[in-house]
Amino acid sequence: MTARRTILVIDDDPAMRDSLPFLLDVNGFDVATFETANDLLHHFAEDAVDCIVSDIRMPGMSGLELVRKLKADAIICPVILITGHGDVALAVEAMKAGAVDFIEKPFEDEALLRAIRGALQAQSETQADGVARRSAEGRLADLSPRECDVLRGLVAGKINKVIAHELGISPRTVEVYRANLMAKTNVRSMSELMRIAIAAGL
Repeated sequence: MTARRTILVIDDDPAMRDSLPFLLDVNGFDVATFETANDLLHHFAEDAVDCIVSDIRMPGMSGLELVRKLKADAIICPVILITGHGDVALAVEAMKAGAVDFIEKPFEDEALLRAIRGALQAQSETQADGVARRSAEGRLADLSPRECDVLRGLVAGKINKVIAHELGISPRTVEVYRANLMAKTNVRSMSELMRIAIAAGL
């Protein structure tokens, strides 16, 4: 059974705080609602959160200010903003600040569900990329600075002779470094070594 993802909804309109949780619940999400962004911020210390759906204009902290606050506090959670007519420019500004999407009122139920599913998918892919990068970086952690130089040359598609010339060493020494690279990273082929190097951001 797939775990239900947790969506937090912020809206000062009681009708929205009633209707959105019902919609999300019947579509397989756990939901908590808040009247203000400040109320929501206290929630982060308590539970895991997968996505936030927030009105952009609210008493106190606005949706834009919330996006900036989460970013400043290094809290990684996708935020989808709901905007009334005339708020589009503000919503675009919020997306530039880090919001993942905005939806204009009135909106179809499917539009919100599509935005949430897209945000969760993008978040999962980003987290997977982060895990792969950390794993790759770990496998390269024991390389010497010179071995890293040789690896960068290989990633750039350069042949041994060119790498040797650029580093001021002999082609034979480059071959030794290549052998060391494969041994230290425990790979069986150059293609596997290239995949690790690229995943690590070299």
